[in-house]
Amino acid sequence: MMENTVKLFYEDAFMAEFDATVLSCEPYKDGYKAVLDRTAFFPEGGGQYGDTGYLDEIRVTDTKEKDGVIFHIIDAPIEAGKSAHGKLDWEKRFDRMQQHSGEHIVSGIVHHRFGYNNVGFHLADDYCTMDFNGPITKEQLLEIENEANQAIFQNFPVNVLYPAKEELHELDYRSKIEIEGQVRIIEIPGVDLCACCAPHVAYTGQIGLIKLVGMANYKGGERIHMLSGARALADYQRKHQSVKQISALLCEKEEKIAEGVERLKTEQSGLKLELASMQKERLQYKAAEVEVGDGAVCVFDEKLVGDDLREIVNLLLERGASVCGAFGGTDQDGYRYVIGSKTEDVRLLNQKLKEKFGARGGGKPEMVQGSLTGTEMEIKALF
Repeated sequence: MMENTVKLFYEDAFMAEFDATVLSCEPYKDGYKAVLDRTAFFPEGGGQYGDTGYLDEIRVTDTKEKDGVIFHIIDAPIEAGKSAHGKLDWEKRFDRMQQHSGEHIVSGIVHHRFGYNNVGFHLADDYCTMDFNGPITKEQLLEIENEANQAIFQNFPVNVLYPAKEELHELDYRSKIEIEGQVRIIEIPGVDLCACCAPHVAYTGQIGLIKLVGMANYKGGERIHMLSGARALADYQRKHQSVKQISALLCEKEEKIAEGVERLKTEQSGLKLELASMQKERLQYKAAEVEVGDGAVCVFDEKLVGDDLREIVNLLLERGASVCGAFGGTDQDGYRYVIGSKTEDVRLLNQKLKEKFGARGGGKPEMVQGSLTGTEMEIKALF
């Protein structure tokens, strides 16, 4: 029977390199799985992905655990019985420690303030979410964020406790599942007490910063998106660069870009109304220039888009056209069209457009719309 792997990450969460003996190596899916007598690679668990890195020069793509035995998923075989030097992708591991310890702080604050439980936690390489079983307002979210960062600034120790069964019953700790055997408790004094199997930072100050970047209603509660440490810094740097660029474009001070955007939005709304009025006037002039007789009237203008087509058709029908077609586009790019009549079933004409030009579209007896590819001369000839 294989012995349990010694978990060096519990002895020292900051151990980035170590030496071990390979106990076994077997084929596994598209690669291999190696078992060591000791490891600093944390296996997947507690909402956190398994560590990656190297065993000598062999890539470790994931780490998993079953029945106390930790399997290192590697992309090449390694000889059983030999010594191997393990090296973690430390930047990734430390990032996860920052996120996970940050989650404990936020979850502890939410639990103390509102009595809500963290019922879902997911830590990926680009985002971290926490699900709470109760509502949280935007104002409360800001208060939680401020309190969480105060816990960082005070640089509390992050303690690891292994209480005896008798002591465990007296502790008011958070836990989402029933745990058999020895319970590992992460304590941040005055902030949180929670059962957890993952490695954490040694002091809250090592988290650096917590930023709660979003929230959404989720299953009657609240899902919060969090960035901690280096992720929060990178997010700030990206947004600061955007602010500087927007500030330059608006010729506004950085702290006043929201006011600048609001002013620009108001100006844009005014210009849209003015443009719509001018376009309506243009259509009226254009319709007045069209000679209306007893037959079908055909209007072509590459500037006609959207509701313009319907508008000019209605104007010409009001002037007495029996059938009117408006086409917006070019011979090269094709045309969008609207055809209308107060006396004829224009679906018959639309059917001819389909047969002649492969037109796509339809509508009611009094008006149809669609698109086709053809030339202005050919379309006029059909009308």
